[in-house]
Amino acid sequence: MQLHPYDREATVLYAHQWAYGRNPFFYDYEHLGGDCTNFASQCIYAGSGVMNFTPTYGWYYIDANRKSPSWTGVPYLYNFLTRDSFSMGPLAEPCQLEDLLPGDIVQLSFKGEEFQHSPIVVSVGNPATLENVLIAAHSYDADYRPLSTYEYRKIRFLHITGVVRP
Repeated sequence: MQLHPYDREATVLYAHQWAYGRNPFFYDYEHLGGDCTNFASQCIYAGSGVMNFTPTYGWYYIDANRKSPSWTGVPYLYNFLTRDSFSMGPLAEPCQLEDLLPGDIVQLSFKGEEFQHSPIVVSVGNPATLENVLIAAHSYDADYRPLSTYEYRKIRFLHITGVVRP
């Protein structure tokens, strides 16, 4: 297996296309706890082109009832992307605001405890600020929304470094 580039342009194009709609190929989890991480995973998949079908700890979507916890769960997506093993799928590392690029992920904690929201970065100003890092998201459907417009207690950033493929 080798590390391949992540297609950030494909990720952002997908995010813009579906920010205010729902791709009929994927179930809409809006009324089952939220659709934000499902949408983030779809965007990442558009830029990575590969899933990891490892039971429990992989990152995949087959249908509404056959998906990994990391496809729709905020902390599970973080754990999958930042895994230590060199296994199939996208890889990420925690980073600072100034390290974000379009196609990266932001995770927000509204109450200061667990993280609950996973918007995808669609644009980054120079220098990056909370005002000019713009995101797309579901659950709170948005496109080109500045991070500064969210009220949160904690925030973390994930920079996708590449995609492991055979």
